Amino acid sequence: MTPAPVTLLFLLRTQESGAQEVLLGLKKTGFGTGKIVGIGGHVEPGESAIEAAVREIAEETSIDVLPADLAYRGSVAFRFPAHADWDMDAEVFIALDWTGEARESEEIAPQWYAVDALPAAQMWEDAGHWLPGLLSGPVQHFAVQLAADNQAVERVTSTPG
Repeated sequence: MTPAPVTLLFLLRTQESGAQEVLLGLKKTGFGTGKIVGIGGHVEPGESAIEAAVREIAEETSIDVLPADLAYRGSVAFRFPAHADWDMDAEVFIALDWTGEARESEEIAPQWYAVDALPAAQMWEDAGHWLPGLLSGPVQHFAVQLAADNQAVERVTSTPG
């Protein structure tokens, strides 16, 4: 089975104190319900990863981002050996500029979190292995293999971009 192409877009902002924050969201429906996740989703046929990232952030948070404002940070290949139909290949972007304020949608309840204090206990277990590196740069490519329970991490590898 071919992994599903997906995209993730992380908006980053800096507070007056200099602390950096990232926009994540509580997943309310579908895959990952109840977890804090990155904003993103499936790349539709005929759509680029950048187009999908821009579309998904608008649909899920009401924030508008111009394609030119996305910076590529790498990829994450998620593999679920016990559930191969869940396999995904994610292209990951950040953006520092956008318009609008994050609003809750049917799918996501967006929330800003300090980059140095991510809510790891509420996220997929693998996020701590790849998210900090992709937020800070440079470009990296990760491969994540989940364990048979589809939750625990069996193996993570990374290569520079």
